[in-house]
Amino acid sequence: MKHYLFPLFCMVWGATPMLAQTDASLLQPKVQEFELSKNEKTVAVPSSYQLVLTEGSCPHAAEALKQLLPNKQEKTAFKIILGKKGDKAVKKYAKKIPSHKEGYYIEVDDHCIVIAGADARGAFYGVQTLTQMVRQGDLSLCTIEDYPDIAFRGVVEGFYGTPWSHEARMRQLTFYGRNKMNTYIYGPKDDPYHSSPNWRKPYPEKEAAQIHALIEQAARNEVNFVWAIHPGKDIKWTEADRDALLQKFEAMYQLGVRSFAVFFDDISGDGTDPVRQAELLNYIDTHFIQQKHDVTPLVMCPTEYNKSWSDVKGGYLTTLGKMLNPSIQIMWTGDRVIACIDKPTLDWINPLIQRKAYIWWNFPVNDYVRDHLLLGPVYGNAKGIQDEMSGFVSNPMEHAESSKISLYSVADYTWNLDTYDSIQSWKHAIQDLLPQKAAYLETFATHCSDLGANGHGFRRDESVPLQPMLKVLAQDMNTPEAVDSVLRECMRLETACDVLLADNENPALIHEMRPWLKQGKLLGEYGQCVLQMVKALDGKDAAFMTYYDRARALQTLMYELDMTENQNPYQPGVKVGSLILLPTLNQVYTQVTSTYNAQHKTHLETKAEYNPYTLTSDVPQLKTQVVRARHQYVNVSPSNEVIKWPAGAMLQIAVDQPVRFEALTMDLGTPGVASQFTLEVSSNGEEWKSVSLSQAAEKTEITASIPTDASLKFIRLTHKSGQETQVYFKKFTLKVQK
Repeated sequence: MKHYLFPLFCMVWGATPMLAQTDASLLQPKVQEFELSKNEKTVAVPSSYQLVLTEGSCPHAAEALKQLLPNKQEKTAFKIILGKKGDKAVKKYAKKIPSHKEGYYIEVDDHCIVIAGADARGAFYGVQTLTQMVRQGDLSLCTIEDYPDIAFRGVVEGFYGTPWSHEARMRQLTFYGRNKMNTYIYGPKDDPYHSSPNWRKPYPEKEAAQIHALIEQAARNEVNFVWAIHPGKDIKWTEADRDALLQKFEAMYQLGVRSFAVFFDDISGDGTDPVRQAELLNYIDTHFIQQKHDVTPLVMCPTEYNKSWSDVKGGYLTTLGKMLNPSIQIMWTGDRVIACIDKPTLDWINPLIQRKAYIWWNFPVNDYVRDHLLLGPVYGNAKGIQDEMSGFVSNPMEHAESSKISLYSVADYTWNLDTYDSIQSWKHAIQDLLPQKAAYLETFATHCSDLGANGHGFRRDESVPLQPMLKVLAQDMNTPEAVDSVLRECMRLETACDVLLADNENPALIHEMRPWLKQGKLLGEYGQCVLQMVKALDGKDAAFMTYYDRARALQTLMYELDMTENQNPYQPGVKVGSLILLPTLNQVYTQVTSTYNAQHKTHLETKAEYNPYTLTSDVPQLKTQVVRARHQYVNVSPSNEVIKWPAGAMLQIAVDQPVRFEALTMDLGTPGVASQFTLEVSSNGEEWKSVSLSQAAEKTEITASIPTDASLKFIRLTHKSGQETQVYFKKFTLKVQK
């Protein structure tokens, strides 16, 4: 029989090597049980086949098989048997089908392929596995028994910032189906019909049509489209609001939604009452969810959604645990807003909420570090905890295509926790996303994975293969092996960025990464110049000065790109290699230039990177926020969450050299809150002068005009009321006089 699919899969999968037989380690997610036949024989992919299928069963699986192997015939020697438990077509194999929901059984022999699902979704997943086997070439005679470890697996589009486009969401849903993720929670923070001010109103015609298209796309890929509402910012706890919420759910049901969620995260005020939340959710569950016989269990995100914010004595979580109907799922981000999940985490929360936590994992979301792109491996979540979670969904970046590197591994982890290998999964994800240029993408992603300093204190490793040589280089810049190793990697980084910038294999991916690819190219060039400065130190002055001048020029270009690309209002700019590669290169630049100055009695600039501003605070949620100086403005990175500001606590900005501040603009998200705060300035940190704050009625923005007749080194904002207050921290900007 002919390999009629070979040319097709070469075109689709590019440089992906075609193997002689099935390699189980390449099946995604990693299957639970794979057994080769004793004779280790293979069979060629059939050029035609007879489909044995119970009429009307597993329509999405049947369609996926048709897309994979279109040459179905009535009479031919090779058979493919497809069905779900209870179907006549697979009755013979009923005892071999896993008992787990969404599980499946595959058997390949010389004349037949059997795909038997525990249910229709399991059959669909079996076809996805067969698709991957066909991609590899000849099919090994084998059996596969496979099923997911966690019931609900997928993605929550719950980040702040620019929501995904309709086209990006459609591509995502195909990706989820292919990787056996069954959940997509639609909850973009900037959708006004999901949250305030319009959660009570129906979607306009255009938006409703797009949501309907997403629902149909989700169904084709066996994904639960979960529509979430976020009413807590302005809910009145009235019968009218309760009815408005039910009407909105009914409208979404008519659009085709069969899974629902209610979010009470990142709110303050009346909406945080756990008793009222529980009463409302139970009412919805009783009068809507349970009345519909084709919807999944209701999901809710609590206001106290992580341990660090939880007041156990206050009883919020225990109230939900006791009052909520047992079928309602409760989401949880872990010990902190951004945290990995382990057994102690689940041992703490599950008894409080009296059910298994539904994990909302805040990675690779970057809405609090938008100057970084997070392309590194997915690691840190524990193995062996699958029985302690009801669901696990990942909150991604606003960059939909780039997020697929992490989401691929999330699919891998949640399907089969105990065999999960983060590095192997990461490499496979890169190969899957950009098969023809995977090696270049891996080089770039290696140096584009950490989050940088951030208010949540969550970091990821970066430049891992190069770290030993970077550490040696930092200790002694004259170590030849370290200089040559880092120099070669900088050349590879420059080359990778050039190749990717010109690539058109995945235009959406390259478009998202473009600012970071441009910065990565400059970083690679800069590293080469710095290391050539080291090599030229004892040689001709002209050679050293050529590399020095170019290194200075590249510093300027990197700074200008950081100041002009990705200029979002929160964490503007573009950072690559910020954990260890760039800091090490800057350290070497300073050392080698200082050495040259000492040798030649020159005064070349030795400073590579400098931030004169520092932040201190005894507000727990603000003490690790980042302060940045950009042109005339000094900005503290905003926070997406509600800030609990203790009585008497302060936030202080200090500068190492006196400057003349001109004005302060901040937004604490609450009208009338300015009267609770005192703003003070000082030139020495000992003598302080008060500055009046101005806030217009019904407005959240607060301003202050700072006298410019004196140079200052300190400015601090102190909460002067006698009790804790809750605010947002949307903006804090100082303007410096030119």
